[in-house]
Amino acid sequence: MKLIYQNMLSFLIVILTTLGIILYSVTSASTNWEYNRTYKSLESYAGNLEKIALKTDPKTGQMHNITGDNIRTVEQVLSERNVQFAIFDYNNNQVYPTPPTNVKLHLKKSYWQKLKQGKTIRNVQKMQDTEGNPRLRKDDNRSYVYVLTPWFQNGKLIAAVWAGSDVSELQTNIGEINSRLYFALLISLLAAIILSFLLSRYQVNRINRLRSATKKVANNDFSVHIESKNRDELDDLADDFNQMVKSLEASDTEIKRQEQRRKEFMADASHEMRTPLTTINGLLEGLAYDAIPEESKGQSIQLMRNETKRLIRLVNENLDYEKIRTNQITMAKRVFDANKPLTDITSQLDKKAKNAGDELILKKFDGELNTFADYDRFVQVMFNIIQNAIQFTKNGKIFVSGTRDEDRHGSVFTVSDTGIGMSEDQVKNIWDRYYKADPSRKNRKYGESGLGLSIVHQLIENHGGEIEVKSKVNEGTTFIVTLFDDGYEHKSDENQKK
Repeated sequence: MKLIYQNMLSFLIVILTTLGIILYSVTSASTNWEYNRTYKSLESYAGNLEKIALKTDPKTGQMHNITGDNIRTVEQVLSERNVQFAIFDYNNNQVYPTPPTNVKLHLKKSYWQKLKQGKTIRNVQKMQDTEGNPRLRKDDNRSYVYVLTPWFQNGKLIAAVWAGSDVSELQTNIGEINSRLYFALLISLLAAIILSFLLSRYQVNRINRLRSATKKVANNDFSVHIESKNRDELDDLADDFNQMVKSLEASDTEIKRQEQRRKEFMADASHEMRTPLTTINGLLEGLAYDAIPEESKGQSIQLMRNETKRLIRLVNENLDYEKIRTNQITMAKRVFDANKPLTDITSQLDKKAKNAGDELILKKFDGELNTFADYDRFVQVMFNIIQNAIQFTKNGKIFVSGTRDEDRHGSVFTVSDTGIGMSEDQVKNIWDRYYKADPSRKNRKYGESGLGLSIVHQLIENHGGEIEVKSKVNEGTTFIVTLFDDGYEHKSDENQKK
């Protein structure tokens, strides 16, 4: 069963149940109200008859109006309401209307006892020649709604009056009320069907919008957006869907960007590997066929060694990145004085800096620069950052420094250069694998894979540290690395979670 029919059925069940309860309640209430109104009218007629019938003659002091003619006159006045009376004397004998000869009609003893107690009796009953039912006519087999009221004088029961009305008139009134209620129920049911259909279609249309949008997303169309008015759970679902689409779009964009980088890297790596392999192959063929002069063989062998080292470096950088990214390396963290490795690194790279026309300046920290990190990985990080600064600086200065930040319980290392700098977009992307801020200025001596800074970023994350980059085009770049003391990086993570 489709959802629209399920919703309609649900709405109809609820509406019909409600209407049924209302119909039953109103029908019962109207029936009771009609009966009570009739009982009160009959009691009023009986009371008025009592005033007439028990009127005392001021001369004789006797009652003389309790006659059949007077009662028939009252019945004629109330003939339109089909009201009839029966009178029982103090001995519980029916005296009006006069029963057939040798027939005595009485009220039930239980009724007579209640009348003696001054109680009024209400009932609905069929008129028959049985005890307790006054016979108005010989052929009267109709049902009557009636009341029995006692007449007292000087505290004694002197008579009782039966006042009744044909129940068919009452039932006619109740039938009219019920017919109107049934008509209203029918109209309400038709309106309920129409409204349930409209409401169901509205809800289903909202769900179909989500279905349509989902199909578009499945076909890689991330431009869809579902309007939400924040009214109910479906709008919440629409908000979640929009958020999901944005996330998928961002992921798709990132995948395409990484794929483009991968293609660029493969092209670059293929080119970089082809060149040394071609060189090595050519030199090997020259040596094999004695095409290389004796005096040049040593230089050829050295060239092959350099090209081989370059190939090994390309392969190792890729392997290192994958191991670091997947946490396959073990960090042997310990406390050491970072002044020594910084001095060694700047000494190793000083010649390369001079070849580029750069001045490499180390600002030493006074005292011990205690740092908690993996010694070898720390050297790898600083070496890559300084080498990157040399690569993109020509005839400039590179400043390297380290200090302690006691407030944050860590060591801070800064590498600043006066090189070409980077734009904001380039700064955002420098940690991406295979990314090169300026491919046109690639220096094969220092890095050709575009993995150096990606490795740096992964290593800093694995240390639980922080790295920040500040750069301006044609003004230079500054790398700030913070390595926290033992335990404090974990506290920092816990605070962020809180």
